[in-house]
Amino acid sequence: MLKVGRRTFLSGSILSSLATLTSRAWAGVIGYPRAVQGPMIGAPGPNSFSVWVRASGEFPVHLEYSTDRSFREFSATDSVVASADDNLCVVLTAEDLEPNTKYWYRLRFAGEPDKFQPLAHWTKTAPAGNAKFRVGFGSCCRIQLDPVQRIWNVARVLEPDMFIWLGDNIYADSDQAQILVDLYARGRVVERIEPFLRSTPQLATWDDHDFGYNDSDSLSPYRDVSLKVFKDFWANPAYGEEGNPGVYFKQSYGGVDFFVLDGRYHRDPTDRPDNASKTMLGARQKAWLKEQLLASDAAFKVLAVGGGWSCAENEDGGDSWAVYMTERNELFDFIRDNDISGVVCISGDSHMGELNCIPWSEKGGYDFYDFCSSPLAQQPANKKTRQTPEVRIRDTWTRTVNIGLLEFDMTGEQPMLTYNLYDNLGEPVWDPLVLTPDDLKNGVSTWRDKADPVELDRLERFKAGKGYYGYDPAEGWPDTPYYGRE
Repeated sequence: MLKVGRRTFLSGSILSSLATLTSRAWAGVIGYPRAVQGPMIGAPGPNSFSVWVRASGEFPVHLEYSTDRSFREFSATDSVVASADDNLCVVLTAEDLEPNTKYWYRLRFAGEPDKFQPLAHWTKTAPAGNAKFRVGFGSCCRIQLDPVQRIWNVARVLEPDMFIWLGDNIYADSDQAQILVDLYARGRVVERIEPFLRSTPQLATWDDHDFGYNDSDSLSPYRDVSLKVFKDFWANPAYGEEGNPGVYFKQSYGGVDFFVLDGRYHRDPTDRPDNASKTMLGARQKAWLKEQLLASDAAFKVLAVGGGWSCAENEDGGDSWAVYMTERNELFDFIRDNDISGVVCISGDSHMGELNCIPWSEKGGYDFYDFCSSPLAQQPANKKTRQTPEVRIRDTWTRTVNIGLLEFDMTGEQPMLTYNLYDNLGEPVWDPLVLTPDDLKNGVSTWRDKADPVELDRLERFKAGKGYYGYDPAEGWPDTPYYGRE
């Protein structure tokens, strides 16, 4: 790491001269080495942070960073030359830093500042131990339908310490690498998202529309093309394992372990019989997940993947865990049989906000909660009328785009997780769900106490052979405000 002293950043004389440039000179400035997308903060650590950027050409790029906004003293990374083979994307990592500390950073292209981003940006390193922190998440971001993407205003106000993209981050639906590149590039310059990307660590997995075509799987001949572009445009801590490609990885933050899974690269086709040989994760990734869960001593362990964990989408055209139930149940049984506590699930894809539960307490384990945020920038879809999960804890949210938030407090004797979903105005759409590690231990049943009463009533109707949302004239609607929201 190179230590350097104070340097001139961008003097007032340069700014003055820019204002008086002729059109020909101005064109020369536009062609100057610079960022065309980014910067974006990637994988965080207590002693490091990473920065993704896409350069305007094959120039050397380096990162400068300091706890001093004026950069009287700062450190710098070695230069990395942006390559056309990597779509001119580079990731630079600042290391040997202090935990939970605000750092200012700026980029240099061919040794010079970016004339179009003269001000330094900032981010924070992760805490070194247990902490209070927030994690945002969401899925389904279609710039073709929503180029404005107001939801990022909400994301910035919620101030998550980290954000996890859960797939369909772009809607490419193409076998051409350039189409994926174009859509990633367009998404990175949405006005409302740029400040969010510059300060908040971003992690990502994928789903079908950014992996390939709709419902695509391991048989896709284009999966390696998609993987290459994905790796170019994200700054995850890892991408699968040696000898087993993919986008899965583990990220620890503030005393919580996040296991971000790849539900596409190794997936069997959905129409195969749902038996022990059918897989969404593939044998190597599944073995990795089991090994990592056994090794984790975190009070909360978050499993993140593109498709929902409940049985709701067990229908023609479904491609969530609902059509890979044998493998899903194998994982849940493994967690129970090995007495692994504290597991919760997050997901996307459904175009509805959902809070569901798989009551494994009825099988000797504990209840697995699945929090779904979808969509971020796409048309919501009212699919709930034809889908029934094991248990709905809250009514589905289909009125607006939405963003999920996990709030962790790991600092006390009793760690706590609070979950809620926010609409495009920043209003919470439900009463929050609060969980502690004591709720997530074998032999503990919580779902009846956590569920909204109206959802329990609907479940009983369904078990009695009536429609979950059906209307029985002999009974009338229950006198409850929840029914007024449908």
